[in-house]
Amino acid sequence: MRIARFTTGDDPRFGFVQTENGKDFLAVVNGDPLYMPVTPTGERIEIGDGVRLLAPVIPRSKIIGVGRNYADHAKEMGNEVPTSPLLFFKPNTAVIGPDDPIVLPDFTSEASYESELAVVIGRITKDVTPERALDHVLGYTVANDVTARDAQRTDGQWARAKGFDTSCPIGPWIETELDTEALGVSSRVNGETRQDGNTRDLVFDIAFLVSYISEAFTLLPGDLILTGTPAGVGPIVEGDRVECEVEGIGVLSNPVVRRGV
Repeated sequence: MRIARFTTGDDPRFGFVQTENGKDFLAVVNGDPLYMPVTPTGERIEIGDGVRLLAPVIPRSKIIGVGRNYADHAKEMGNEVPTSPLLFFKPNTAVIGPDDPIVLPDFTSEASYESELAVVIGRITKDVTPERALDHVLGYTVANDVTARDAQRTDGQWARAKGFDTSCPIGPWIETELDTEALGVSSRVNGETRQDGNTRDLVFDIAFLVSYISEAFTLLPGDLILTGTPAGVGPIVEGDRVECEVEGIGVLSNPVVRRGV
């Protein structure tokens, strides 16, 4: 099942994405499927017919990133592969949705894209075992862990580099039925392929990450885990369009702009 959050000019609503004859439609529901039971309204809307897809979830609590979780990416950045997951936070104010602009802040001249599979937590999760971890996952979406590389090098920690406003595009929807063992993870900038990886190369798999993270932090419904990016990261500048894609979910596309002085 694919869960989308959208607007047609009014307040955000939710719908289940259905495909018929090569076209995607939204079966609109009342309520928020992340937090409460929902009921169908009977309304069906074709995506693209005045529909704007929004970030499928705005985490009420937190976004947890996992650094260097692909060996080839750690190598290209001149780093060793961590012996345990390297975690960091992004605030929920970093989240934007499909086609929303990535706004480069004044403090960086070296921003980079990072295409990632993101995990959406579905229920309160604390000290869960790897064997039970996936029972606590609602589904998956695509994320772009936009990073200010210069700030990442100079700050000594990653809060500013990875947490600035608009640094966490996610979408286009949540896919609840997905085998994550071997999914293609790719990115394109202005139509040119930059990353072409696969989740089978994750250093720490999804179940282990959920379990490991839940030992430290209670995970709440709607929390996101960004699972790391494959090799091929590079710069983005004003005027670019970045497309991040995860097999089985879809494409997340965002333009890049620079904040006016």
